[in-house]
Amino acid sequence: MTIPIVAGAEGALAPRDVQHYLRPGLLQLPAQPPLALYVHIPWCLKKCPYCDFNSHELRSGELPEQAYLQALLADLEAALPLVWGRPVSSIFIGGGTPSLFSPDAVDRLLGDIRARLPLEADCEITLEANPGTFEKDRFRAFRHAGVTRLSIGVQSFNDEHLQALGRIHDRRQAIAAVEEAAAAFDTFNIDLMYALPGQTMAHLERDMLQALALMPPHLSVYHLTIEPNTYFARFPPRLPDDDDAYAMLDRITEMTMGAGMDRYEVSAYAKSAHRCRHNLNYWQFGDYLGIGAGAHSKLSFPHRIVRQVRFREPRLYMDKSRAGSALTQDSEVARDDLPFEFMLNALRLRDGFALARFTERTGLPLTAIERPLEEARRKGLIERDLARVWPTTRGFDFLSDLQGLFLTSP
Repeated sequence: MTIPIVAGAEGALAPRDVQHYLRPGLLQLPAQPPLALYVHIPWCLKKCPYCDFNSHELRSGELPEQAYLQALLADLEAALPLVWGRPVSSIFIGGGTPSLFSPDAVDRLLGDIRARLPLEADCEITLEANPGTFEKDRFRAFRHAGVTRLSIGVQSFNDEHLQALGRIHDRRQAIAAVEEAAAAFDTFNIDLMYALPGQTMAHLERDMLQALALMPPHLSVYHLTIEPNTYFARFPPRLPDDDDAYAMLDRITEMTMGAGMDRYEVSAYAKSAHRCRHNLNYWQFGDYLGIGAGAHSKLSFPHRIVRQVRFREPRLYMDKSRAGSALTQDSEVARDDLPFEFMLNALRLRDGFALARFTERTGLPLTAIERPLEEARRKGLIERDLARVWPTTRGFDFLSDLQGLFLTSP
């Protein structure tokens, strides 16, 4: 349970002085974790029926690039006192469909960020892109703007499945986009989904063979799930049953391993030195500042961990941000919730976590997790030694059950 900060008029929160976050509290964090920056661009050409992200169809046909960039800049400047002087290890520009923005707009955005935040010398800068918004040399222009890594939302190479998922691209465009990304970037990611409506094991294998033939350094493969408040939630498609979905996941792991890719996270496979640093920061319970419509932040201070949320609706966000009040939620993570929040992230990693990191990132003693750790070990969901904890194969397969052991009883 979080400790809420009450919003002011119209749901907006007045900016707080940084001393409010530095006051004494229950936690004792020995140091601040690494800091990442997330930038949300909320528009898409079409809302996919499975998507529960904060994305909005571009109905007017005109993308308000300049107005949105001004709002992002105002949002960032209002947040600067909370992260002043902290180096940024990675930037992730997500959405929505960020590749709808022009390379010039991305170049301006990154320039504004560099002028206000110290970036580490090897800062990873990722841009999400969809094949339906790609044109020749556009990806290369994003590279010249400062993007170092592209994440391409392919989802499938099967035209029938793409149509069922509401995607605006086809197989041919997907292949062309990945080939263009490979020519422009040293590292890039392909996003795929499995357990799709009407998908068989043979379909999955063809998708995987095509993806691996394009030799991506990183591959993310997600199980299609029916999320509340989506079109699929109102009109559920027929999906493969759980046994078939588990078999598909086993086949994905087998095929990626054969291609020299390591399953380092539940849904992520990478070749050596190509793990996604931005996502790793999430899984390792690092900090992140989120700017943009609906963006979330997690920020650590010596005696508390704070979560913040921006306004979701793009026009409202732009108005509120320019007025200096982009926040709609600002809350402290309750001490009793920290073990679950940490494990919700850290146990997604194949290598697990160092026990010392739990104390470093939560400010809590190891006694706070000793009992559920022992129960997880007894059930065969984790292994541990004096320094580390990591999920077993069974723990990976039943990750929700493993994470749930760390929930505090009401």
